[in-house]
Amino acid sequence: MSKRNTQANKAAARDRLRAERERQAKKDKTRKQLVVAGSVVAALAVVGGISYGVMQLNKPDAWEAAADAKNVTAPKNTSGKDGTTVVVGESSAKKTLELYEDSRCPVCATFEQGVGETISKDVEAGKYKVKYVGATFIDNTDNGEGSKNALSALGAALDVSPEAFLEYKAALYSAKFHPEESDDKFAKDSYLIEAADSVDALKGNKAFQKAVEDGTYDAWAIKMSKTFDKSGVQGTPTVKMDDKKITAEGSENAPMTADEFTKAVDKALKA
Repeated sequence: MSKRNTQANKAAARDRLRAERERQAKKDKTRKQLVVAGSVVAALAVVGGISYGVMQLNKPDAWEAAADAKNVTAPKNTSGKDGTTVVVGESSAKKTLELYEDSRCPVCATFEQGVGETISKDVEAGKYKVKYVGATFIDNTDNGEGSKNALSALGAALDVSPEAFLEYKAALYSAKFHPEESDDKFAKDSYLIEAADSVDALKGNKAFQKAVEDGTYDAWAIKMSKTFDKSGVQGTPTVKMDDKKITAEGSENAPMTADEFTKAVDKALKA
């Protein structure tokens, strides 16, 4: 082999080696760029995820949003500012019975089970009208949202009719459906709808069910609760007529039996 061929072969080998190194350098550069880009995307995704999580944590829940709502959807058969005046009965009835209740209140349940039917009959007969004021303070003292949710559902029943409202209120306070005060069953829409199925006007009523599930009257329930807070009434159940408390004889508490109630109301009607 000549010296010239040997040198040519060596030069060719060096050129091939140089070319291979250049190709490898380009590959390494491209790979590095992809890794950096991937890291940036991953970092942005993490930051975005954290930001979204923070936003979700800071986002008000449904009841906070309802409390801040500027526009309140009031049920039919209401009057006054934000529909917080709820009066059921004949307009010709001269007297108005004021009834203050919290849906989770166990004493209210006892009151309704003992007196509720009498009130319904009296209202139907035109003996007096009933002004209902709903409270939600048990949600604060026992934690939960059942009082608010039940009050919103009562708004949905009131939107159907005053009669449906009274019957549904009786169902919620019944021995069958009223839970222990510490058991927040009324926070579940499905449970409120189950109780409503015991009321003819509400059974299978899709519009009522949608209003409950959508929280149509949540803001109204909050406004109604604030009406109770401003009333000065300290506990539930409280019954008043002509701005005077109606109590069982010899007691400061609401009458818990039909006989006690009728006696106390008849006395108030004559006053």
